[in-house]
Amino acid sequence: MNDKTRPPGGQGNPDDIEETRLIPVVAVPTDLLATEILELILTDSVIDQADTPDSGRRRLTTRASTQDRIFEGISRGAGTLVLTIMSLVGLFLLIQGNQALSVAGFNFFTTEAWDPNSGNFGIAAVLAGTILIAVTAIVLAVPLAVATALYISEYAPLAIRQVLTSIVDLMAAVPSVVYGLWGMFLLEPNILGVSQWISTYCGWIPVFAVTGFDPNDPLASPTVFTASTFIAAIVVALMVAPIATSIMREVFTQAPIGEREAALALGATKWGMIRSVVLPFGRGGMIGGTMLGLGRALGETIAVYLIISPVFAVQPHILEKGSNSISALIALRYNEASPFEISALMAAGLALFVMTLFVNFGASIIISKSRSGASSD
Repeated sequence: MNDKTRPPGGQGNPDDIEETRLIPVVAVPTDLLATEILELILTDSVIDQADTPDSGRRRLTTRASTQDRIFEGISRGAGTLVLTIMSLVGLFLLIQGNQALSVAGFNFFTTEAWDPNSGNFGIAAVLAGTILIAVTAIVLAVPLAVATALYISEYAPLAIRQVLTSIVDLMAAVPSVVYGLWGMFLLEPNILGVSQWISTYCGWIPVFAVTGFDPNDPLASPTVFTASTFIAAIVVALMVAPIATSIMREVFTQAPIGEREAALALGATKWGMIRSVVLPFGRGGMIGGTMLGLGRALGETIAVYLIISPVFAVQPHILEKGSNSISALIALRYNEASPFEISALMAAGLALFVMTLFVNFGASIIISKSRSGASSD
């Protein structure tokens, strides 16, 4: 017998020594062995639990629970109710305005004058004024909203960030009449010099030209700049900016952390990271917030009504006195309107309703896509 098979500890009797059998060792992958052991443990655990009737195991099921079905029904009912109300509003405006639309026909959208009792009426002037006020307000509000949203989300300390967020949310809840009174009594007397300066140095641009104003005449009256589209647009811009700021801030904060840190790790400055990561990521939210603000600006009534001087002619010069909008027209004429003029006002309201509906619907689609893209990243 070989020395390797001899038991240790001395010279024993060969007859009393049981010969040791060598067992071959097979190399088993560690991960495979661990997997089989885990399966065995789980199988034993399942068998043990199956043996006990009150084991408390949860069974997977694809059937919705009662709470889920109740919540789904409530959500579906709420959405259906909103769509039903909007459809009824549009149907009501269409029925009420059908008489005026049948009389005016397509001329309702091309006529500037407003005299329904004589049959000469249309919304061309007020529609142009509505769009001009809203677009000017958006041009003023979007840079302010982007800058504010970037400061709150990227630069402001935590304590200041919370305060600014609350202030922006409160500004969005301020009633329109407060903005209108502020614009009429405080803004308008102090902004005439700015309007005059813009007309003096930028009057060669048609939109900034003012009829009857000579910048070289030191005695020129500044009253030609009062009650203008520009002043109304500033007030509307301050009303729109908080809404756009809230949307943009929410999208900016969802920019991927990994891409932010990667840009900084590659040597980008804070502004370089914002320009290359945050702004491209938030482009959809910026567009959606802008369109949502545009929808608010198109339907603004009381603030515009308190500031402008109504005219029924297309006024392309935003610094010049005189403007109008569909909502201001309805507020101005409704109380003293004849039954036929009320029908014409309802038709004008229908045009505004459809326009704002499409703008807000487009904004909602863009914002939802930007949020879903953020969540997927």
